[in-house]
Amino acid sequence: MSPVLSGATIWLLDSRTIAAAQLHRYVSWLGPAEAARYARFARPLRQRQFLLGRAMLRVAMGELLQLPAKSVVLEERAGQAPLLLSPAPGAQFSISHSGHWVACALSATTRLGLDIELRDPGRDVLALAGQAFGAAVAAELQGLPEAARLALFYRRWSEAEARYKLGVAAASCVAVAHAELSIVLCSAAPLAQAPALVVPGLVPD
Repeated sequence: MSPVLSGATIWLLDSRTIAAAQLHRYVSWLGPAEAARYARFARPLRQRQFLLGRAMLRVAMGELLQLPAKSVVLEERAGQAPLLLSPAPGAQFSISHSGHWVACALSATTRLGLDIELRDPGRDVLALAGQAFGAAVAAELQGLPEAARLALFYRRWSEAEARYKLGVAAASCVAVAHAELSIVLCSAAPLAQAPALVVPGLVPD
């Protein structure tokens, strides 16, 4: 029997496009545990990533389920992704961030693992590859032109992170093209097509 094909969408936000006034509105969307965690962040960038990740997840989930974003209830879990409590606990998602970029992936049918990474040409990717993937992968990268080496390293890195977040065997892992980022989405069920990429302007409802 052929596997059931699933669909997924990736929402990608440049946090530099969000004004401070909008951030204050999104804080009001957080549940008590989320608000407490938000207040504990010492680094402004990390605090902003957290808030916009939760806001975008609510907006995206609300659109998927045709409900107001503020009605999406999340349960904070220490050291884990949040748990979707309502209105549709069966819907699946994964959140990722890197630098000023924040992303979330959603599916109504299959478990997901998403990773985004800013490609940094200043990093010693050969040394990192040797530590993370072993000597054979480092040797493979060393034989490539610089641009191809950077792209392949980040593709492998993002896929490893996405598989880890997925937490189960991946039926597929898909790389999504982007000028600045390495983006990989892994899913527990095969995807019917490449995930749609949505670049939103978050507007409170």
